[in-house]
Amino acid sequence: MSFRTLDLNLLRVFDQVMAEQNLTRAAERLAMTQPAVSNALKRLREALGDDLVVRTAFGVKPTPRAEALWPDVRSALARLREAIDPTVFDPETSEASFRLAMADATAATLMPPLVADIEQQRALVNVRVLPLTTRDPRMLLEHGEVDFAIGYFPDAVAALSSQGVNATLHHERLWDDEYVCVMRKGHPLAEGELTLDAFCTAHHLLVSFSGRAHGFVDQALAALNRTRRIVLTVNQFFTAGRVVTHSDLLTVLPRQFVPATGMARELAIQPLPLALQGVHVEVLWHQRHDRDPAHRWMREHVFAAAARRPQTLLASAS
Repeated sequence: MSFRTLDLNLLRVFDQVMAEQNLTRAAERLAMTQPAVSNALKRLREALGDDLVVRTAFGVKPTPRAEALWPDVRSALARLREAIDPTVFDPETSEASFRLAMADATAATLMPPLVADIEQQRALVNVRVLPLTTRDPRMLLEHGEVDFAIGYFPDAVAALSSQGVNATLHHERLWDDEYVCVMRKGHPLAEGELTLDAFCTAHHLLVSFSGRAHGFVDQALAALNRTRRIVLTVNQFFTAGRVVTHSDLLTVLPRQFVPATGMARELAIQPLPLALQGVHVEVLWHQRHDRDPAHRWMREHVFAAAARRPQTLLASAS
């Protein structure tokens, strides 16, 4: 491959295909036909000597070479856009696409006011909420798999804070919360004081994005030389609410997320009988997007939505 003869427009097509992982949607975003997108990918494959993407039942899947290349391509294109057109982002004419990784309860809390803002401004932007599968989303952001990660990421935030100005990721706190013990109403432990002995003797449900049957509560219990019996591990707060409502399992959730289970009226909340660090919900993004007008626009609306998240949810969680 000779860079001097490479058609740089092919990189724009590659960037959009990687973002959408679907040729039809990428063609729509680029205002091209699908055959034209396929032809552009073919030319780029020939230039790079790699398949770049392979077809699947649901779209296309990037090759390892494509995944390694995409962050640099996306960053370079963003810098070029900013240099050529540094104007203020116009949401009514731009069809920018944003990928937000977050848990189901975070989305239920944040998305209603965010969508209301987008609709009020008649914005043409497209927002996709992706499932969060890790407590440390740094690699997702570094590899350009998502534009924002929103949630409680204590290890990632601590690492970024220690790096200071050398950090390649930025973060901003959206709100604070606390962990509580949640069970069905009428549960034997729903009334009176919940003791540590009773908590450890009971059977538990754990919400774990990674699937590991060990979490913050278990770390805190280990420091006290105590353990608990985890019967079930799930990866959604909504699922946790449904299961706990119809069983004698206990679970530990952020207080403000209880309404997002959809079962708040059927659940009882007890203070935890052990000390846990508070929950700090943060938004993380890569510095390659920091000065991009579209990305700044979305960040501002994420901040505003966090400040305006439904007060009815907060009241019912109190």
